[in-house]
Amino acid sequence: MDAGSIMSILGVPMRYRIWCCLLERKHCVRSLSKKLGVSESAISQHMKVMREAGLVYGEKYGYHTHYLPRQGAIDLLFDTVRLMQEQSRGLDRDMSACQCEFREANTK
Repeated sequence: MDAGSIMSILGVPMRYRIWCCLLERKHCVRSLSKKLGVSESAISQHMKVMREAGLVYGEKYGYHTHYLPRQGAIDLLFDTVRLMQEQSRGLDRDMSACQCEFREANTK
């Protein structure tokens, strides 16, 4: 599991909405279906993708599986965004001169 894959999977709006619901509390497919106004089969398909990618896991309660986000996936996203933030803050934002390699090679 890598942050790019997670972001790609959560880039699908419905999966992102499901993920946000799971951050509130456990949900089964039926619960998510009613909350989001989408068929149970559609929710199941999204959950399969998220489960196979390691974003969520399920706990069986009788006939129903209740899903939760994997803490490791959340931590990975958090660490990745924090690193992006640090890199962004360290950028030289002086726009008066181009700093790209292509420009330097052509100006000599």
